[in-house]
Parts: sequence; structure tokens; C-alpha cells
Amino acid sequence: MKEAGPSFSFPTEVVREGTTSVVVPRLEAFVEKAWEYAPSKAPVFYNPIMELNRDLAVMALQAYQKLVDRKISACEPLSGCGIRGIRLAVEVEGVNRIVLNDINEKAAKLAGFNVQYSNLGKRISVMNEDAGLLLSRFAAPRRRFDYIDVDPFGSPVPYMDSAIRALRDNGLLALTATDLASLCGVHPRACVRKYGGRPLRTEYCHELAVRLLAGCLTMTAAKHEMGIEVLFSHSTHHYIRVYAAAHYGARRADTAIQKMGYVIHCFTCFHREISRGLFSSLKQECPECGSAMSAAGPLWLGKISDEAFCAAMERALGERKLRNRKTILRLLSLAKGEAQAPLTYYVTDKICDRLSLPIPPLIEVLKALGKAGFQATPTHFSSRGIRTDAPASVVKGIVAKLVT
Repeated sequence: MKEAGPSFSFPTEVVREGTTSVVVPRLEAFVEKAWEYAPSKAPVFYNPIMELNRDLAVMALQAYQKLVDRKISACEPLSGCGIRGIRLAVEVEGVNRIVLNDINEKAAKLAGFNVQYSNLGKRISVMNEDAGLLLSRFAAPRRRFDYIDVDPFGSPVPYMDSAIRALRDNGLLALTATDLASLCGVHPRACVRKYGGRPLRTEYCHELAVRLLAGCLTMTAAKHEMGIEVLFSHSTHHYIRVYAAAHYGARRADTAIQKMGYVIHCFTCFHREISRGLFSSLKQECPECGSAMSAAGPLWLGKISDEAFCAAMERALGERKLRNRKTILRLLSLAKGEAQAPLTYYVTDKICDRLSLPIPPLIEVLKALGKAGFQATPTHFSSRGIRTDAPASVVKGIVAKLVT
């Protein structure tokens, strides 16, 4: 990496992701202690750990562009140094207009520099204003975007309504949430306030987090008579990510709302059930062990990945040389396998810890469940996770049999 231009009051360097080079803050210059979080201390936000997130955004937008088969527009209302939007312009075919924005004046200046650095001034506009206000300016018909990427530090909820209104019919919306403490049940009241649903601190809490975010999006879109369809989602590092298509029409909104409901969980015996509908009655007592059950929701009970869209993302990856290539291939393969799998998953570590048993190899548990006539597939949410339609009692019995 080399030093970049002298026009900034803070140290910078050039980094490369994919086929794109941009100027970013030199993060090591802004920390004094090893445990300090450099991206939040720099004058312009840039997080190198989110490279995989940006890689997948490139694949998702390329898959979407091939699906609609026309020139598309995009907006990143929280752009920081602009690396994501510039990568989309450079690495995705068929993108003819991008609007980048950041309320931080230094960030907007650096993003503008990077646009000129990449010779993209004719295709990318850089603005410096509040994200919600910017999106509201594009809410009128024929001004809306095909793709909007909301990648905040924290929750995307404050920007969700304005993003939905600025999205054209059949457009694609990408949302990142990094506030997993609320979504995963550490701070349940915060989750209720922000997302309108109750979380649970279960072994599959990251899936519940994705479903709570998708559920919040569903209800927000429905207010504008729009229905959503989740095409891809993932949980990685410290965040979750959802890609959803938005379809105009009251009927589409009603159809999406019908995919809302609750996940009911027994913390005593691992039993879990699905209760469909916003106003469904919820079981209070576990049918397996008689213990009191807890409910998460309302949340999205529909698919959180679409097999065809994941395959299109794989095609978009093609022969691209990315640092995260193997991770992307594995993630997309698992997401395809999970697309038709049952909701929630069992974690063998948790089961074995409760039963005081050694942990069997995951592949052996998957094979045993399959031989017993049940659907069983691994999940990207956990390296020890298994999606299966087998009841908890059967899963526990098979795990115990394999190690005794």
C-alpha cells in the first residue's frame, strides 16, 4: 500500500479490493491501544473487515442486474470513503448511475476524491447531507433507484422507511445490522423498540436476528403497499445482512404479511415450533417436557435465501479473483442448501453440553438423521448447526447414540 494525495488533514493510504483501488484513512494512525476500534476513531469511516460484505454486494447486484436485464441505478446513502459504491461502478456490468452520500463532510470529500481517482465522475454523484433527507429527495416516481444499500454503524431501521420510498418497483434493498446485542436478545427491550419484535437468546439467535430484521422491513414496506421477498441473507462476524426485493401493490404487501409469525422455544428440552400469523395464539406449555415456552417475534417466517438467486450470485462470481473467494463459494453453497430447509437449527455443542456428552462429527449426525428419514442440512449460521425437520427428542437421541 502506498501513501495517497496530500489534500487531506489525516494520513491516508491506497487499498485494493477486487479490481478497485481507493484512498482510505490509514487506520493504524488513529489507535493508541491494540483493543481500540480503529474505524470509529478515524475521521472517515472505513472497515477492512467488511470486505466480504462488499464482495457479496458486488455479486448480489450483478445477479440482480442480469435478472432485470437492463441498465440500473444505485444509491449508498451512508458511503463513508465511498469504497462500496465505487466497487459497484467498477465491478458490476450495467450500472449507469450511482449516488453516494455521507453526512460527514470529510467523508464526502474523500469519496469525491476517490470517484475522480477512479475516473468515474460521469457516473457517480457524491452528496453531503442527512441520509434520510437524501433518500426522500428520490422518492418521486422516475427518480427512484433500482438498488439501495444501507450499511450503517448500528441499526438500519432509522433509514428503512425513506429507503423503501426511494426504491422502484421490483428494486433490490440491502440492509446491514450490526446491533446484534439487541437482535440476539442481550437487550430485548431495544429490539422491541427498534424492530417491533421480541428476540430470544437461543443457539439459533443469529437466524432469529435475520428474521426480525426482515420482519421489520416487511411491516415497514407494507405501510407503503409494498411486499418484500428475501433473496439472500447471511450472518458474518459482527453483523447480519439481508437482500430483499420490493414489489409494489397492496396484494403483494398482504402476501408478505402472511409470512409473519412467531418461533416458540423451550429452553429446557430444545423443542421449538412455528406459529404463523401476526395474531396467532401461542402455546404456553412445551408438548415435549411440560416446561414454559418462550416466543420470538413477530418476525419473518418466509425464506431467507432464494436458491436461484444464490446460483446467480455464483455465476456472477465466475472467475473473479477475490481474497474471500473460497469463503464466498462456501457461503453461497450453504445458503442454497438452506433455501428449502426447515426454520431454525440445532447446535450439536449445545445438545452435548446439556447431556454431558462428547461432540460427534457433524457429518455423522447429518447422515444418521438422513437414514432415519428426516431432512438434514448444515447451515452457514453455525459450523455445528443442523437444519432438520426431526423433533428435538429425535435429534438428542441420535447425538447420544453416536457417542455412546
